[in-house]
Amino acid sequence: MITRKILRLTTLVLFLAISLPAISSNVSPVSEPGATDPKAQQLILRLDQIKAMDKSVLTGTEKKELRKEVKEIKKELKVISGGVYLSIGAVIIIILLLILLL
Repeated sequence: MITRKILRLTTLVLFLAISLPAISSNVSPVSEPGATDPKAQQLILRLDQIKAMDKSVLTGTEKKELRKEVKEIKKELKVISGGVYLSIGAVIIIILLLILLL
């Protein structure tokens, strides 16, 4: 009984150790496959312009609009790049299913 619990805990720790670094990795938009697309290049250029801006002179509403714009640009870049994305909830469900089945 105790060895079974230890085996389950070890399996959980192993899957978390493997999956968490992949989830937390930060990929820059320049290295995405869609970066050769002219629209993607335009979006990346706009992101660079926003990063280079002096935000200390902006008002609160202007900063909020910039944040919204950055979020929209990042969403568009994700759509352009394609690929499969797993949410953290989906990863947890997969791990739980694996634990229950093993």
